[in-house]
Amino acid sequence: MKKVNVSLLPIVSNINLPTVIRTAILPGDSTESLFIATQVGEIFYVKNGNIQLFLDIRQRIITLGSNGGYDERGLLGLTFHPDFYNNGRFYLHYSLAGTQGPGALSGSFLPDPCNPNTLNLKWNNRETNYDHIDTVEEWILLPNGQAQRRRALLNLRRPFLNHNGVNSLNFSPETGKLILTTGDGGSGYDPFNLGQDIMEIAGKIIEIDVDTNTIMDNPPAVTRFNELPASIYRDLSVVAKGVRNIPGISYQRNYNQYIKYVGNVGQDLVESIFSFVYNKPIPVTEIIQASLQGRELNQEALINLGWRGWEGNLPTTVIRDCSTNTSLTQETIAYFNEAISTSTIRIHPLTCYYHIDSRPDKFSGSALTGVQPYMGSEIPDLTGSVTFTDFVAKGLQPPSRGVLAYTKIRPDCKENDYGIIEPDYNFGNQSAFYVSLGTDLNQSRLFLGVYGSANVTDYNTGTILEIVK
Repeated sequence: MKKVNVSLLPIVSNINLPTVIRTAILPGDSTESLFIATQVGEIFYVKNGNIQLFLDIRQRIITLGSNGGYDERGLLGLTFHPDFYNNGRFYLHYSLAGTQGPGALSGSFLPDPCNPNTLNLKWNNRETNYDHIDTVEEWILLPNGQAQRRRALLNLRRPFLNHNGVNSLNFSPETGKLILTTGDGGSGYDPFNLGQDIMEIAGKIIEIDVDTNTIMDNPPAVTRFNELPASIYRDLSVVAKGVRNIPGISYQRNYNQYIKYVGNVGQDLVESIFSFVYNKPIPVTEIIQASLQGRELNQEALINLGWRGWEGNLPTTVIRDCSTNTSLTQETIAYFNEAISTSTIRIHPLTCYYHIDSRPDKFSGSALTGVQPYMGSEIPDLTGSVTFTDFVAKGLQPPSRGVLAYTKIRPDCKENDYGIIEPDYNFGNQSAFYVSLGTDLNQSRLFLGVYGSANVTDYNTGTILEIVK
């Protein structure tokens, strides 16, 4: 696919790391405002070229940067109710202050096909052995312009600090329900295989009916669906499983149907974007009933991204240096039996890109950070495409640079090639990590979030730019 040249137009600079970029029409307004959520807990909006503070929840956020400045916790999700203009309701996903725990494992994890014990680990003593608690909350914008927390929808214990998802909230235009995308909980290689266990909340795409108005001011912190009160789990359904880590879900209207796009961040080899049209979520009530009755749950209609047996279009692999030649590596299938068992029930990626790729007009990537359809006309070469961002390209000389790319829509969702989007913009000697990607309401504009460091604690080095012709 051909390279597409674009320009970048700066909108906001010197902000903290932007995790979510989206637009909404504020009550009483006639045009969209651009909203930016930062990882540390601020939400800004840009109106008539001026940036204003919408909400500051920094005191509610867990202390970030304990891992040398890098962190995957914080304010991770922001979305607005489809009727936000009238009801003022919006939704947040963030890591709660004061919930720091020791983690689920005392050390790092690496599967060893020669040691079955490493392939069948259990997450024990979950009430004490967890890293932190994430919350999903409903807030409301009051008539006086102040935002107020209304209720918590879920409180989730997370085993490790990473793989919590990002840009993790959206509303389905098909069902009108809130969608939560959760990562597998972290470490690497999904030590407890949470992504494939249908009872686990981690590693899933979940649908939440927020219009039932179930009020529970302080729901219990849980890890599994069957730990939830019935008043909460009866409003939940599972859309997909087999998720490793995910930069959200997006929807693209194609005639009388919607194509859904989700990205799965890879382990060591490949980053993947999946698409699907038809899906049949499984109500959590059915999942719990099947478990109580000791019967097999029919999951044939459930979307399965394949993790942890599959990393995109490749079986998940453990990589080691060759003992006889350290310039070469040895790739061993990490979970052979799981790769086989999920080979026919998983969906295949729409497109993949790789951590090592020397082909012309391709790049060596590191981590997928955003996936958004583009339906605008200003950049004709991208009209109808699916755009995506990678955190930072590998193998380049400093300063670090992220990557923009695109693939074409496939209503049949079969695998497709991708092309690079080349921005004509001078970041100077400053690093430019591409950390987020957003659109306006009708997907006619694209916004890029860039950060000058890989560490959230290197404050105020963020920029929001619009991608233009």
